[in-house]
Amino acid sequence: MNNSVTNTARLLWAGLRALLVLTVITGVLYPLAITGVAQGIFPGKANGSEIKADGRVVGSSLIGQSYNLPLEKGRQTPAPDLKWFQGRPQNGLGTNSVNTRYKLILSGATNRSGDNKDLIDWVTAAKKAVIHDNSVNGYTVRPSDVPADAVTSSGSGLDPDISPTYADIQVHRIAEKNGLSVAQVRKLVDDHAEGRTLGFIGEPRVNVLELNIALKDLVAKS
Repeated sequence: MNNSVTNTARLLWAGLRALLVLTVITGVLYPLAITGVAQGIFPGKANGSEIKADGRVVGSSLIGQSYNLPLEKGRQTPAPDLKWFQGRPQNGLGTNSVNTRYKLILSGATNRSGDNKDLIDWVTAAKKAVIHDNSVNGYTVRPSDVPADAVTSSGSGLDPDISPTYADIQVHRIAEKNGLSVAQVRKLVDDHAEGRTLGFIGEPRVNVLELNIALKDLVAKS
């Protein structure tokens, strides 16, 4: 009986020691080491790829934001504030979309087949809106000018970037709404356009938040 109790106690003590050692190694030392390496090599990415403006964090370069007018009574989704560059539609294009305001908790795809009636209706309506919103005096957007990313959401619904083509068709509207020249706004787009990662990964893109921050600064100086 005494030997049985002794063996059990010894096993429990060995298990407890193993638990304590592994807790310190995997729960304290390893996370600290990884955090230290990350902070030393790429602190910006380790801290969430923060974007700052006017001395404060206004977002992340990895997460899209909406640029809308305040929600009006009777509307299910807010109208876009057309003085700003607009990002991709957020996870669907209809009133039943999963994510209409870049809410992180609702990230996810709303995949539908190419011949799905809802998808066709949403894309058609989105294309009409893009043409209507971006056609201003002296400049008309043609249906063939509208790129796919202007009328479809990304897989996550949180894409922070748009194609240079989509940014370009917004240039005239942005210039008109903010009292700027087309040349000034186009230079902003060109300055913030990025090519493919390592020259072959992904597509050319423009970060909408960074572009709108630069736009705000330009308007303030004008």
